[in-house]
Amino acid sequence: MAPDHDGNRLKFGGQGMHHHVIVSFGEGREFEYKFSQAEAAKQSAAEARAWFDQEFIALEADVPSPIGKVLLADRILSVAKYAGERRFKEQAEWAERYARNAVALLARDFIKVDVANYTVGY
Repeated sequence: MAPDHDGNRLKFGGQGMHHHVIVSFGEGREFEYKFSQAEAAKQSAAEARAWFDQEFIALEADVPSPIGKVLLADRILSVAKYAGERRFKEQAEWAERYARNAVALLARDFIKVDVANYTVGY
C-alpha cells in the first residue's frame, strides 16, 4: 500500500491496484485524484508525453536547465506551476487528465506534485 500525503496507508479494495495523485500548491491547497488501474491503462506513456509536451508549449512554460534537457519531472512540475492552482480548481476535467497523464508518464501508484517546493515524490 502506498502512503497518502499524511503518511497514512491507503486501503485499496479488491478491484486491483489504484492510483493516487496529489497536486499541492501549499498547505491546505491540495488537489487529490484517485482512479483504478483500468482507468490509468487507457493512456500510454507516449500519449502522456505528447500531452505534457503540448501543455508545456501552450502554457509557455520555461525550465532553466544547464544541460538543455527538460526532465519528465520538470515537465510535470512546470505544467502544474504555469497552469496554476485556479485551473486545477476550475477545470476539473483538465486536472483529472493531468493526473492520469502523470501516472502514465511516471508509471507510479502514488505521485505527489509539490508545486510550492518544486518537487515530485513517489
